[in-house]
Amino acid sequence: MQPQRVVVGLSGGVDSAVSAWLLQRQGHEVVGIFMKNWEDDDDDAHCSSRQDFLDAASVADVLGIEIEHVNFAADYRDRVFAEFLREYQAGRTPNPDVLCNAEIKFKAFLDHAMRLGADRIATGHYARVRWNPAAAGGAGRHELLKGLDPLKDQSYFLHRLNQAQLARTLFPVGELPKTEVRRLAEEIRLPNARKKDSTGICFIGERPFRAFLNRYLANAPGPMVDDHDRVVGEHVGLSFYTLGQRKGIGLGGLKAPGSARGSTEHAPWFVARKDLERNRLVVVQGHDHPWLQSRALVADDASWVAGAPPTTGPDAAAALGAKTRYRQAAAARFVPGGPQAFRLAFDAPQWAVTPGQSAVLYDGEVCLGGGVIAGAEA
Repeated sequence: MQPQRVVVGLSGGVDSAVSAWLLQRQGHEVVGIFMKNWEDDDDDAHCSSRQDFLDAASVADVLGIEIEHVNFAADYRDRVFAEFLREYQAGRTPNPDVLCNAEIKFKAFLDHAMRLGADRIATGHYARVRWNPAAAGGAGRHELLKGLDPLKDQSYFLHRLNQAQLARTLFPVGELPKTEVRRLAEEIRLPNARKKDSTGICFIGERPFRAFLNRYLANAPGPMVDDHDRVVGEHVGLSFYTLGQRKGIGLGGLKAPGSARGSTEHAPWFVARKDLERNRLVVVQGHDHPWLQSRALVADDASWVAGAPPTTGPDAAAALGAKTRYRQAAAARFVPGGPQAFRLAFDAPQWAVTPGQSAVLYDGEVCLGGGVIAGAEA
């Protein structure tokens, strides 16, 4: 690749910092941008962007590149957070990181970078982009690939990116394992070389999730029932629970069915279903309870990297890899339901398939796209 002007999203973390350094080594003109996406409570210890910006600025100083502080908080609130709240109010569990990538990092940020005269943008995501000249009947197509480090691959969160976005995007650390990224950061003495990786959603940070949601969502307590329709407790509001949840349910001391008299053993409780009509939370005991297992799911609001859903064979189904959550991979039969809907049937039961989460499809290392889980078949 000829030297280009590349605008890098410097988050303050080590991955984006090493990405900027790698691009410099390749001869590109590198400019840094720090994105501020959240303003509420930004002055507390939970999610202060101030320290992240100072870390990003320190990296820019070491590398000798310019850095600009850009506020996308209004875009984030309108395009991401509003949808986040709507999904929770509907009883689903959304993944705002997926929407943030599609709407902020690879749309608002990309548009801003282009106005600065950038040829491309780059981020510290663990993924890869490949041009396949033989695809699309010889017309060629950009492919989104898994990151080479299987423990850090982030293609799941990037599956809504399209051809125009991928054509302008570089993922410099996608070819490296995380251990090598850390080693390089130490070697070139980046100030954030040992900074802890961020986890979860930035605007929530380390604060209690339920307390955070309680500020934005109505609290409607109701009965908590088991799989025999017996009331075993009270929930604090259906929006505050997710399928498969174990911690924070508030149940204890109830023995599993069939336990011997006098036994103190009991199986843990898990959230299995949400009964929105009657405002009831259904819980079951045991990780392997049948109500936590699904053989198929239906997804909508699909987005395809190639611009169209995968083609299927004569049997109207295609065997593909699928993820129903970040680290849960499985084989599945894909059945299209139009350009924006599909059904997946799994070879083995999948645990806690959760409406609102993303179902992402793969053909080997190639991420094809995916959709939002609308429902699962127990």
